[in-house]
Amino acid sequence: MPSSVPSSIDGWWCSPNTEYAFLGFSYEVTACQSLSKLNSDFADIKNTFGSRYVRLYGACDRDGFYDDIVSAAWATGLGVHALIWFGFDGGDQWMTRRDSLVSSLTNNPKAKFVTRGVQFGSEPLFDDVLPHSQLAAEVTSLKSKLSGVGISVTVSELAYGYQERGGAQDVLDAIDFINIHMLPFFSALATFGAAAWPLVKTDMNWFIEHGNGKKMYFDENGWPSVTSPGVQPNTILAQCSVANEEGYFSMLDSHCEDLKLGPQGGIGWFAHIYSDDQEPGYGIYDDAGNKKFPFKPRTSC
Repeated sequence: MPSSVPSSIDGWWCSPNTEYAFLGFSYEVTACQSLSKLNSDFADIKNTFGSRYVRLYGACDRDGFYDDIVSAAWATGLGVHALIWFGFDGGDQWMTRRDSLVSSLTNNPKAKFVTRGVQFGSEPLFDDVLPHSQLAAEVTSLKSKLSGVGISVTVSELAYGYQERGGAQDVLDAIDFINIHMLPFFSALATFGAAAWPLVKTDMNWFIEHGNGKKMYFDENGWPSVTSPGVQPNTILAQCSVANEEGYFSMLDSHCEDLKLGPQGGIGWFAHIYSDDQEPGYGIYDDAGNKKFPFKPRTSC
């Protein structure tokens, strides 16, 4: 990053047409990591894996936490997909989180130089948090609030979340780009991670058909190595293991050229999630901080 904050974001970001293949990690922040921990993890994400972004998951409601995210991202040269977290228990705490994030994004001079976009999530349609018309209105309102700092707005959601709401085309029309949850382990047709391309392609093609040419990312994207109370298959044929997690990401990497054919230069993907201590079974690292398998996907093809 430059030694001083630039005066404008004009020409700051690379074209979305260059953003395809592996882009980075989902990173859960429920632990309210310290600035030193963020610096360490973000440096690893950048330098070990060649990542361009982190996509935040969960929520930390500590005052000033997003400013720490900005500081760590600036120090390591990472972009951020920020998140307004609805959670799983209803309530309106997401509104406070929204307002706090807007305050940071509009008052921290570095924020607009590391924040590529803001997501409403996670899975607000599937979780029936808001009627889709209200969610679309929230997206439009936030876009207006962030127009002065040039930060885009999206929703982080499953294809099924849209489909079970009649397509929720108003939401797809409102968002600036499409952040897609790609979790084929939960499909009733799931078998092995390495064999999941047809499932990925089905959801991908649905978004291509209904997304009006908008840029697309697989943001919450992975295959678990173990089950847990909230991670259970919908068919006895779905296999979870480290080998299947590795097989899933190797399969995605092998389809780099296919993903590159997607809208606006291709579809980029994140690995969900950085470590098993953030979400059991989904991590690239295990609880002890060791890589579960060799992971060095292509960042271009």
